[in-house]
Amino acid sequence: MRKKLIYCLGAILATALFSVAATAQQRTITGNLTPTVEAGGWLIVDQNEKFLVLNSNKFSGEAWFKTGMRVTATGEIKRDVMTIYQEGTPFEAATLVPAQNSTSTRRLTLVTVSGDARISVQPDTATVTISVVTQNPSAVEAQQSNAARTTAVLSAVKSAAGTGAEIKTSGYSLIPQRVYKQNEPPTITGYEARNSVTVTMNDLTRVGPVIDAASRAGANNIEGVSFSLREDREARGRALAESTRAAMAKANILAQTLGGRIVRIVSVNEGGTTPRPVIYAQQDSFARAAVETPIEPGNLDITAFVQLTAEIEMPS
Repeated sequence: MRKKLIYCLGAILATALFSVAATAQQRTITGNLTPTVEAGGWLIVDQNEKFLVLNSNKFSGEAWFKTGMRVTATGEIKRDVMTIYQEGTPFEAATLVPAQNSTSTRRLTLVTVSGDARISVQPDTATVTISVVTQNPSAVEAQQSNAARTTAVLSAVKSAAGTGAEIKTSGYSLIPQRVYKQNEPPTITGYEARNSVTVTMNDLTRVGPVIDAASRAGANNIEGVSFSLREDREARGRALAESTRAAMAKANILAQTLGGRIVRIVSVNEGGTTPRPVIYAQQDSFARAAVETPIEPGNLDITAFVQLTAEIEMPS
């Protein structure tokens, strides 16, 4: 008899503990219905807390189910459920009805606007690609001649570029030159050796002198000059701020025109472009410069683009 009593008490305790655990996540909430960016999703916004109704389609057919309606729901918090945007706490409603004495007549609408901005900045980095090209019937002669001239070019470039410049080999090739005749196999008539050096410098006033020094030392191909911005965070931030202000100004104009006000920003998407370097293609005057080569860096354009969706409360 005593064992049977102990067993019954244990069963009752276990049932009670299970019941507490099962209802630990049960909750009753009251708030306003608001559409969300989740596909077909709805939120119940309770002051500063948001609940994403996982089974809103169960109630969406009701006549009172609309934006701004104040409702009361009972159900279960589903913290283990993952949603695409995680905009609110996942909530599965067992009941969802209009709140007692609900007089909500809020009309909400969503508008999507965009803003863009362009910032012009001075470049702070120059890159010059210089090549020495030699040709000879003998591969060894072409290679050795190229090595001697490239050594002289490197010495001249280092002196002209000054301290802080980065000089590195960016390409090397030894290519046979072939003559093609109809119905005959190609014939190798010589070899072309090419050694390319890239010079990156922060002192933009030295670009012309570097080109001239390289040409005088034996470089016979200047592949191009480009100007870029090494650190663009500050300029990109200014462009992003301006594009955001432009988008918000549009949203405010729409809200005022419609006689409403912006309640919240639902989503923001940001885009932009990395500033393209200003590139000067090869010019014949580079290779045979008799006077100092003039170089003008110009400006770089940094752009930013923002698209935002705002929720507007309309007059009743």
